[in-house]
Amino acid sequence: MISVEHEGEVSVVGVFGEFELADYRRFEDEVIRQLDQRGRLSLLVDLRDMVGLTVDVALEDIRFTRKHAHAIGRIAVLSERNSVAWTALLSQLFVDTEIRVFDDEPTARAWLSGEPTAVD
Repeated sequence: MISVEHEGEVSVVGVFGEFELADYRRFEDEVIRQLDQRGRLSLLVDLRDMVGLTVDVALEDIRFTRKHAHAIGRIAVLSERNSVAWTALLSQLFVDTEIRVFDDEPTARAWLSGEPTAVD
């Protein structure tokens, strides 16, 4: 299950439980709607409550991010798992969007807004 909220230039996505393709399609629809309205946005993706994801979600994520790479600014991922950090690192090979993994939300939000952070 996912939740999607829009806060100005940032879309906040929360993933709970198993991340399935139907959830990802909802995410895509929401992001495309925001891109149509704003032209560009950044993402804060909270994966701290995600149990797992299906392979089709991973493949769809690469396809979608590549297609919209110039319209999506930064992507901040919230997670405490090393596997998510490695996945984000691998995603950087396929997309031209800046992706960082954080374990706390205030630092992620600061980075999305362009404020200097310890990770810069």
